[in-house]
Amino acid sequence: MEDLDTSRVIPGCAAEMLRTLEAFGLHWDGEVEYQSRRIPRYAESLESLRAAGGTFECSCSRRELTSTETGYPGTCRNAPTRSGPTATRFRVDDSATVSWLDRVQGPCQFELRALGDPVIRRRDGAFAYQLAVVVDDAAQGVSDVVRGADLLQSTAWQIQLQHALGLFIPRYAHLPVVMEAELGKLSKSRRSVAIDPANSGSQLREALTVLQYNVPAELQQAPPSELLAWATAHWSLDPFQGKDKFVVSRPMSHV
Repeated sequence: MEDLDTSRVIPGCAAEMLRTLEAFGLHWDGEVEYQSRRIPRYAESLESLRAAGGTFECSCSRRELTSTETGYPGTCRNAPTRSGPTATRFRVDDSATVSWLDRVQGPCQFELRALGDPVIRRRDGAFAYQLAVVVDDAAQGVSDVVRGADLLQSTAWQIQLQHALGLFIPRYAHLPVVMEAELGKLSKSRRSVAIDPANSGSQLREALTVLQYNVPAELQQAPPSELLAWATAHWSLDPFQGKDKFVVSRPMSHV
C-alpha cells in the first residue's frame, strides 16, 4: 500500500481496495505491506546515498520548476538557493546513459542529465516514490516489474538508484496505457467510470477485449476466477510489443 503521502490517505480506502481485488478474483501472497511501516528502511537507504555524495538539498518550489521544458536544471546542486525547508534530490551522473531491454518496449535508453535529478525525499519529510519503490522491490525480492509505459522515464532513475544502492535490478515490461482519443490517459479522465465489484465479471471481459483478447462465448457469463484462469492460460506479451498506448473511443471502467 503506497500510503506515504498521509495528506491523501482516506480512512478505510485501503481495506476497500483489498475487498475490490478479492471481488475480481485477485489475491496476494503473504502479508500486505504498507509503505508507512517501512520508513526506517527508506531512511537507511537515504543515508547510504548521502554518505556516498549521491544527494543534495533543494529549496526550489514546484512553481519555480514548471517553466522548465526538460528535467531539473540543477539550480541547487551546489547548495540551496535560499533558507527554509528543503527536498532531497538524487544526484544523477551527468554523463550517464541508462539502457535496458524492455520485454514490451524493446531497447530503451535515457540520458540522465536530460531527465534531471529526481526528488527522493520531499520538503515535508515524506519519502518519494522513486526511492521507496526501489527499496520495496529489493526487500520483497521482486524479479519482474510489469507496469504502464508512462513510467518508462521513472525506470531510468530507478535503475540508477539500484546501481547506487547495490541492489538487484529486476526485468521490466512496460505495457501500453489505455487512452481516450485526444483526451489523455483514461485513468486520469473525468469520463472514466469507477469499477464496480458487483459487476466484476463483465468488467474483466471488457478489459480483456480492450487488451485484444477474445473471450470465448461459453465464458461470457463466467465468474472472475474462470475468466482469469482462461486469460492466464492464453496470456502473451506479443499483442503489446512496441505499443505504448491503447486508444478507446467511449467511457469505460479503468480496470
